[in-house]
Amino acid sequence: MSKKSSGFAYLSDLHYEHRIWLNELKFYKEELTILQERLEEIVSKNTNNEVEAGVESFQNRFELQRQHLSDIKHRIKKHEAFLASYAQDHPIAVDHVHFTDHTDIRENLERFRELYQEMKHEFNRFAIKWM
Repeated sequence: MSKKSSGFAYLSDLHYEHRIWLNELKFYKEELTILQERLEEIVSKNTNNEVEAGVESFQNRFELQRQHLSDIKHRIKKHEAFLASYAQDHPIAVDHVHFTDHTDIRENLERFRELYQEMKHEFNRFAIKWM
């Protein structure tokens, strides 16, 4: 992306990154559905109290991940709407204007990725133990 080191970027770069991120969020949302199905399979095969506690914990964590996905998606779409509005109001200048880079969204998504991968790894260990 152009000019990231200076804290600014071109609209086309920001738009490109938004599209990539939205696609990535869609993937995580679909994967959470698969993990939820696996969790339900574990429930159907086990009645152990230890399993029940783990299941409840992962159900809560999956829901928290869904909320984070929704929040990030909302922030991206809000920023995209701002950029689209600017482009519509300033069609000639838009390719030459630097916009403030969306570093906060990027950092939020990077942190989400880390926490998500950690949660997924823990879930897979849990699933292996109880399947």
